[in-house]
Amino acid sequence: MTSPLLRTLGTGAALAGGAAAYATWIEPRWFALRRVEVPCLPAGSPTVRVLHVSDLHLVPRQHRKRNWVAGLADLAPDLVVNTGDNLADHAAIPAALDTFDGLLDLPGLFVMGSNDYFAPRAKNPLRYLNDSHTKDLRADEDEEEGQDQDDPRRLPTHELVRGFSERGWTNLNNRRARLEINGLDLEFVGVDDPHIEEDDYDSVSAPADPSATLTIGVAHAPYQRILDAMTRDGAQLLFAGHTHGGQLQIPGYGALVTNCDLDTGRVAGLSRWWPGAGSTPSSHAPPDAAWLHVSAGLGGNPYTPFRFSCRPEATLLTLVPLA
Repeated sequence: MTSPLLRTLGTGAALAGGAAAYATWIEPRWFALRRVEVPCLPAGSPTVRVLHVSDLHLVPRQHRKRNWVAGLADLAPDLVVNTGDNLADHAAIPAALDTFDGLLDLPGLFVMGSNDYFAPRAKNPLRYLNDSHTKDLRADEDEEEGQDQDDPRRLPTHELVRGFSERGWTNLNNRRARLEINGLDLEFVGVDDPHIEEDDYDSVSAPADPSATLTIGVAHAPYQRILDAMTRDGAQLLFAGHTHGGQLQIPGYGALVTNCDLDTGRVAGLSRWWPGAGSTPSSHAPPDAAWLHVSAGLGGNPYTPFRFSCRPEATLLTLVPLA
């Protein structure tokens, strides 16, 4: 006869195995389209529908993900914002451009993430829960600086940039831009990836142009120094990715990490930000605080292919006039 202890252990092992299988095989393929309204336009303005995509981390064989993302073009958004980390394989650029093909017919803009520059490597997946993988990535960058761009550890990022740009998307890596969307004059400022310290906000810093309908800041990783600088200059809406929504969330508690210095309360979704916000919750935001949207993203490093209570996502934001 099986003892109660052995039965309990067996049940626990079965539950743990089921949770691991779900987090590895089911939830990472259970894509979600989020929809949210953002009251940030002047009274009387037409609405603007913005599709935010991020962190595709694409491997060419991921046909389910590719087909789902390609289908987002049917939403016909007014603008696409891509906040980086599109790649997870040296051969992924043609697949990424094919996946985004329909969206590339629409107005869009993009910034790069670290995984658009460097191929992933096999590591202990538990290292995602601290910053040691970040230190390795920066070490890779320092080691490769000045070396041949064909080094096998480096991705052909220029091909992705060229592919997006030739189809009409605006490159916002340490750049400013203006786009007319639905008759509105939108001002944009973006930086290259702060996670590997490629950002150079000083080179593009300027007060928000009062003649623009809205000033929007874009970055891959939502580090506080960038969010503070953009909102200090008057940006009213910010877009970022990188966090994967924590990738592992504990029901009733939330994310354990953000993979940057952003607080876990803002790990994904819509919140408020203002200079010096730190970990102060959005409920304490001043009236002129900017809106911050952080995407939980569509994929992850293929060597850490898990998600729990944090489905892969894209978000359709409808920008509406202030009440």
